[in-house]
Amino acid sequence: MISLTIFNTFLIVMAVIALFVFVCLFYFEAGYGYLFNPKYGFPIPNKIGWVLMESPVFIAMCILFFYSPYNAQIPLIALFLIFQTHYLQRSFIFPFLMRGNSKMPFGIVAMGMVFNTLNALMQGGWIFYLAPKQNYYEGWMSKPYIYIGIVVFVTGFIINLHSDYIIRHLRKPGDRAHYIPMGGMFKYVSSANYFGELLEWVGFAIASWSWSALVFVWWTFANLAPRSRSLYLRYEKEFGEEFTKLHRKRIIPFIY
Repeated sequence: MISLTIFNTFLIVMAVIALFVFVCLFYFEAGYGYLFNPKYGFPIPNKIGWVLMESPVFIAMCILFFYSPYNAQIPLIALFLIFQTHYLQRSFIFPFLMRGNSKMPFGIVAMGMVFNTLNALMQGGWIFYLAPKQNYYEGWMSKPYIYIGIVVFVTGFIINLHSDYIIRHLRKPGDRAHYIPMGGMFKYVSSANYFGELLEWVGFAIASWSWSALVFVWWTFANLAPRSRSLYLRYEKEFGEEFTKLHRKRIIPFIY
């Protein structure tokens, strides 16, 4: 079993790498979706790309959970279900709801697979192995963290699903034009789907009250905040005043 010292070192390294990624993404756009760029690798169908990219964390968390000697504890089951709800949807439902025949560079897929596997080790290693060993979750269901976290997570999950729905229905079949998303949280931010996802992981961090989940929130922000900026600038360039007059923020309502 890995020691707490080694695990904490792993978290520090992951947090530092996230800082590096955060800075780099202000100079190099992650080239998928609206920002697709073939320089990041040969293109593969979006649906396949998303399944390959997101499913490793779902599978790895299942393995870590089922092999944990503490997997009968209710707080662990609750946290497992919260986490897996997102990745079940993102790995095996979301890709097949996508319309069109867009492509994703394999380099982006490969990087996503690596991060998601490491994230499973971060979250699963703490929740299913290290925390129960220290009786960290003893009496957890009588504390407020899990319930506040679930409410925040579900709110973010609903925002994420609704925003994805709006994006999917911007075009009619055969239409290849670009449009400004309207409705829902898009009233406040240009990347409402990213806001929803960020809110989900803030909720998960509250529910687990762990450094590992907080590092994941930092990773989520480090990845999505620069991308939301790139998308904002792309909208601004393509639509001009039609977009800027909406006075939206990028990813966090009223703040950024």
